[in-house]
Amino acid sequence: MKERTDSRRDFSVGKMWTNITAQAVPLTIAQLVQLLYNIVDRVYIGHLPDAGSLALTGIGITFPITTLILAFANLFGTGGAPLFSIERGAKNEEKARWIMGNVFTMIVITSVILMIFCYAFRIPILYLFGASDDTIFYADSYLRIYLSGVFFSMTVTGMNGFISSLGFPRTAMWTTVIGAVLNLILDPVFIFGFSMGVKGAATATVISQCVSAIWVMHFLIVGKTELTLRRRYMKLKGHIVRRVLGLGVSGFMQQATNCLVQIVCNVTLQNYGGDLYVGIMTIINSVREIASLPVTGISSGGQPVLGYNYGAKKPERVKEGIRFMAVTGIIYTALMWAVIERFPTVFLRIFTSDAQTIELGTRALRIYFMGFVFMSLQFIGQSSFVGLGKAKKAVFFSILRKVIIVVPLTIALPAIMGLGTDGVFLAEPISNLIGGLACFLTMYITLYRKLE
Repeated sequence: MKERTDSRRDFSVGKMWTNITAQAVPLTIAQLVQLLYNIVDRVYIGHLPDAGSLALTGIGITFPITTLILAFANLFGTGGAPLFSIERGAKNEEKARWIMGNVFTMIVITSVILMIFCYAFRIPILYLFGASDDTIFYADSYLRIYLSGVFFSMTVTGMNGFISSLGFPRTAMWTTVIGAVLNLILDPVFIFGFSMGVKGAATATVISQCVSAIWVMHFLIVGKTELTLRRRYMKLKGHIVRRVLGLGVSGFMQQATNCLVQIVCNVTLQNYGGDLYVGIMTIINSVREIASLPVTGISSGGQPVLGYNYGAKKPERVKEGIRFMAVTGIIYTALMWAVIERFPTVFLRIFTSDAQTIELGTRALRIYFMGFVFMSLQFIGQSSFVGLGKAKKAVFFSILRKVIIVVPLTIALPAIMGLGTDGVFLAEPISNLIGGLACFLTMYITLYRKLE
């Protein structure tokens, strides 16, 4: 089926599950492919002769920094794209243009600031985030090169959502497909062919992200849509910036709190288990990113559809969309948990062949994923709040699960309860249970039932 080129693609007609799926499938594929930027790096690095485990741990130490960069991209992208969809649904195209232009300006300014700051203070930051004298070389080697591509990374993450909101999810999918395929090709060339190791992985990532960013900007500037990116709409306007930041803070907090959790986990695991357990957490984070993709695809794909129908004043269609997202997310996460519980070593061997890492990682992986099904409730509840412009509730539940529940548990369970490294991994399922149920039930009572 050929993708429509009408800039007014109408989400208020047709079945809601069809509209959401049409958005979600390409987005899920795009997100899966985007993960290959980092996942493939970890796979190759984890199997480096002699240095695989330490090198993988070193890259894991950089996760909080790369996550923080992603958080700022989400601040602008997840704030701007839903507002863009709402204004399109209300036929306010001039306002939609200003939103897109202002988001791009904020991305440019922030990417320069982040690149300079992180490069200048990278060594003390890496030690603060859990690096040891054995892993600092690998972490620094990767990060120095990765930081040169901050603008490309933020442009892809922050602006690609506008392509989906315009009704071109497959074009948005190709944004990451092109870059990831290039990364797959370049990784072995730079890592092994040129014997660059972790530096080669970072170089391949930056080049790939650059190509993806060019693809995004080309479509938004000269694409087959009336709502293109123009310089006159890039001048920052205070009320637009406040609206974008007000709604986008949910996406920011989701990633920023991930950053905080990664730091606390790395430092705590370093104290109780050393570099080996930091490396295991790096692998588990990679498995979690892959396993959660379909449910994040459904929730992300549902946002522009929910927002459009909300702007078009069609509450019953909004409720129908939320029901579909909830049922699909719960069924998928339950099935995925069963697969991981039954075949944990299959996932671990993707990233390492070290026998000790696989043995200890099997127990850790099973503990970490015990409450995976409740994570879907958090995603659905939060996406519904964001899609309908209810920023404050979305922000609160981002903070609740990660800052108020996970971080204290990660510190307390190993020390006070005497669980050691098991306590770090147990904090995740407990937070999924409490935070996921709280978010979903609040969305159902305060939003879903009141849609009239």
